[in-house]
Amino acid sequence: MTLSHDISGDGGPALVLLHSSVCDRRMWDPQWPVLVNAGYRVVRCDFRGFGDSPVADGPYSDAGDVADLLDHLGIERAALVGASYGGQVALEVAATCPGAVTALVLLCAAMPGHVPGAALRSFAEREDALFAADDLAGAVELNVETWLGPEASDEVREEVRRMQRHAFEVQWAAKEEFAPTEAQVDLARIKAPCLAVSGAHDLADFREIAARLPKQISSAHHLELPWAGHLPGLEQPDTVADLLTRFLREAAVRD
Repeated sequence: MTLSHDISGDGGPALVLLHSSVCDRRMWDPQWPVLVNAGYRVVRCDFRGFGDSPVADGPYSDAGDVADLLDHLGIERAALVGASYGGQVALEVAATCPGAVTALVLLCAAMPGHVPGAALRSFAEREDALFAADDLAGAVELNVETWLGPEASDEVREEVRRMQRHAFEVQWAAKEEFAPTEAQVDLARIKAPCLAVSGAHDLADFREIAARLPKQISSAHHLELPWAGHLPGLEQPDTVADLLTRFLREAAVRD
């Protein structure tokens, strides 16, 4: 299956945007025109069961789907920007195909093999209880409250609410649910310049992952944003657009 996707920009270096599991590819709307105007050939996609991509009808890998999409588009090398779960997928792609990734930006990323801490376990238990009670609206609100920091506007909160509700409804309606497989990967294989961003208002799990990544990836640098929650690209979109363009420009010099 080819993931639902957008592509824009001609002739420039390829840049792939991978969304959070709270959102879909629309989360990149604020950064999309900035990155295209900066000269990149920008791709964004919906993982299976999100946005316009249907749920899986068998075992699958999100990282494998992304690799297949790039092959379908004829893209041999690309920079990857991943938010939350999209950051985990970016790490899996970069560790599996290190020569194909020119740069990595991880915005409050999850990580393959991470064992959830107390706060993340508590969130999952509360979400599961709401699902068990058929309370999708409550599960949506839990996600909006948990993952958006104090800088998020009411408009952004409503947009996340719409994206999360759509994903839940699509996944809820599936006759059979297949969870994506998670690869066993060696992050030390990643050599591309890497920026691991965390938010000071995020759950401890994601702050700890970002702080730990430079110990596992020799080329990684950690940056904590004092104002950010879990989705800084939505909370302060212009600030994050500037951060992305500056880091990717510097990474291209080192590539």
